[in-house]
Amino acid sequence: MFEFCTYFGQAHVRPFGAVCIFDGKLYFVTNNQKKVYHQLKKNGKVEICGMNKGTWIRVEGEVKEDLRRDARVAMMDANTASLSDMYTVDDNLMTVFAFEHGTATIYSFKDEPKVIEF
Repeated sequence: MFEFCTYFGQAHVRPFGAVCIFDGKLYFVTNNQKKVYHQLKKNGKVEICGMNKGTWIRVEGEVKEDLRRDARVAMMDANTASLSDMYTVDDNLMTVFAFEHGTATIYSFKDEPKVIEF
């Protein structure tokens, strides 16, 4: 998963390795000490993408930080293998963002794009 942002006029692509669904929303995780965290707090408009076996998804919308411990627990439970070496739920570094609304488009080389509004 990647997020693209502009920082002082320079475009940057940011990798994110963990997502989950919690309370019916799509979440991703980051460290609150990273530049991307501060960029997301300042401007919550994002676009992410991911690929899997000949299909890819592009999700665009607005995100908001979710400070609830339950949201961090859900992320850790869904991604323990990739997150447990970097974070703990109560380390004051791990934070999660949720899509408040947006559009997901699923693409493939053989089918028409499928658009999902949320």
